[in-house]
Amino acid sequence: MFDQDKIRIRGLRIFAHHGVYEEETRLGQTFVVNATLFTSTRKGGMRDCLEDTISYADVCQFLTDYLQQNTWKLLEAAVEHTCRALLLRYPLLHKVELELEKPSAPIPLPFDSVSVSITRSWHRVFIALGSNMGDKQGYLDGAVQALKENPCIRVDKTSSYYVTEPYGDVIQDDFLNGALELHTLYSPEELLEVLHTIEKAAKRERLVHWGPRTLDLDILLYDVLIQDGPVLTIPHPDMQNRDFVLRPMVEIAPHLVHPVYQKSMKTLLNELPQK
Repeated sequence: MFDQDKIRIRGLRIFAHHGVYEEETRLGQTFVVNATLFTSTRKGGMRDCLEDTISYADVCQFLTDYLQQNTWKLLEAAVEHTCRALLLRYPLLHKVELELEKPSAPIPLPFDSVSVSITRSWHRVFIALGSNMGDKQGYLDGAVQALKENPCIRVDKTSSYYVTEPYGDVIQDDFLNGALELHTLYSPEELLEVLHTIEKAAKRERLVHWGPRTLDLDILLYDVLIQDGPVLTIPHPDMQNRDFVLRPMVEIAPHLVHPVYQKSMKTLLNELPQK
């Protein structure tokens, strides 16, 4: 597993200019960084080759440069942006725990230090794509390209496109459907906003439930997350009943297990009533 191995950096001291008060950003102060890098060290350990692992010396220099070249008011902002920068820079880095300490924080009371610590990682996500208006393939291809161009998204696999009959009672043209696998640094809600932006660029209009659309992008699965919120439900609540979702999913991830039904995509498709 990616996140079974760890490289730890403790007590890295960096003089930088972060803080709410003007004096802090003008004069600067010493910050302390503690980082845990989640990766696979096996290849580097077996081959004894630096190119097969993450150089902790390089990470320390990157952290120093990044925190010195940027300025934030809040520790929360500094650690958030630094986490994202680390994950984008090092391809072998799957997850990072980062703590930023501020020993000289302007607190008029005796204390040792204050800090903010967060954990961020790449997340495995499956997206359903659909279109039944205009240049259907063009809309789907455009969506895939837009996802590929987003630096916080890595598109791993894309299925073939399948011609499918409309779902629901609305009379409309056949759909072109597909699915893709990606890794992202976005939360589910942030990713949903990205998908809506791509749909909007394709002039998607939400006028009729299950009605015709230029582009439809749905989050099917996000890691093994199970949530039922007012804006977003994961896994997609009806994916197990839709052959136009399961067929492309079987193409790219046949043995992936649905976190609620505990059945593979292939099994779910085989259990659907045959048309």
